Amino acid sequence: MIRDGLTWIGLDWDEDIVFQGEGIERHQALAEELLKQGYAYVDDGAVRFQMPHEEIAWDDAVGGHISFHGADIQDWVILRSDRTPTYNFTVVADDLAMRISHVIRGADHISNTPKQIAVFRALGHTAPVFAHVPMIHGPDGQKLSKRHGATAVGDYKRLGILPEALRNFLALLGWNPKDERELFFDIADLIQAFSLADVQRKSAIFDLTKLEWMNGQYLSRAAVEELLPLVEPEMKRIGFDPDSVPRASLVRAVDVNRERARTTMDIAERAAVRLDSRFITRDDEKAAQLIARDPDEFYSSLAATRDFLAGLDDSAWRPERLEQELRSLAESRGVGPGKIFQPIRVALTGTTVSEGIHILLDVVGREESLARIDAALRRR
Repeated sequence: MIRDGLTWIGLDWDEDIVFQGEGIERHQALAEELLKQGYAYVDDGAVRFQMPHEEIAWDDAVGGHISFHGADIQDWVILRSDRTPTYNFTVVADDLAMRISHVIRGADHISNTPKQIAVFRALGHTAPVFAHVPMIHGPDGQKLSKRHGATAVGDYKRLGILPEALRNFLALLGWNPKDERELFFDIADLIQAFSLADVQRKSAIFDLTKLEWMNGQYLSRAAVEELLPLVEPEMKRIGFDPDSVPRASLVRAVDVNRERARTTMDIAERAAVRLDSRFITRDDEKAAQLIARDPDEFYSSLAATRDFLAGLDDSAWRPERLEQELRSLAESRGVGPGKIFQPIRVALTGTTVSEGIHILLDVVGREESLARIDAALRRR
């Protein structure tokens, strides 16, 4: 799952993955070396590391100077009685074997660091650079958990988040470039701009709303040809068959709806509404409020608009002409354009928010638009 997530957001690695369990014999040998040199002792069959009674300090690349005193840390087991090694010991052994120069991890590991530095020193090695990055919290300030949203990278893929948007969002958690940029970083940009010195010490906030906003920015910038392979599976998930409509109609519906969408699922749902009346929203609260505010005005406006649209010839059913004609209708009725536009939106989509009304009518098409208006009038 971790490998799949990293690959999906465009991150790779240079060496083979190391499995800690494969180094047990090496871990055991190092523990025996510490035992022989007097840095460890046997306690009820287990090998326990003896903490030195001295200051253990380091200059953290994020947190600055951090200091503990060894006398305050209890001697701890490095090799259990069944000869299996413990975490704080194996990571040191593996870091040495892998020639690790920097250990970058969450601030919740700070308390482990003095133990590990003590082992490095006992083995005659200089500890790597430690950088403890801030923890990620939810919007409520509490440690990030499942209640704040999805917790695995694959979950965001299923929610319709683009990999480049998630990568951009994650990069800015606890770090930011000094030029105030916020969007459209590629990996080369991030590599060039990143510095541990710019990582913030305070906890980062994982704001799903901001992630969705950022994803929307990427969706609006993406070419429709890039989005179709992502949107079509989502359409199938909600029961719409993309192959049931002409390809040009599908492309048009996806294209005009990516501007307002926050996820690929948003696009799929909006496009399905435009292409199949069975997907019209039936319980939109704002649409219901609009009708309830003045039902007579709503339906009289819709009926007049229906007659007006039916009287337009096919040559007028183009976005630029439709907008002009509908604005002329509003002027002739002595009302603002919204009094004409909103009832059409509700009839065609079931909602009060859409792309421009002239574009919506063009995407839905002449005959289908009139049919949907007729259906809305019958529901009065």
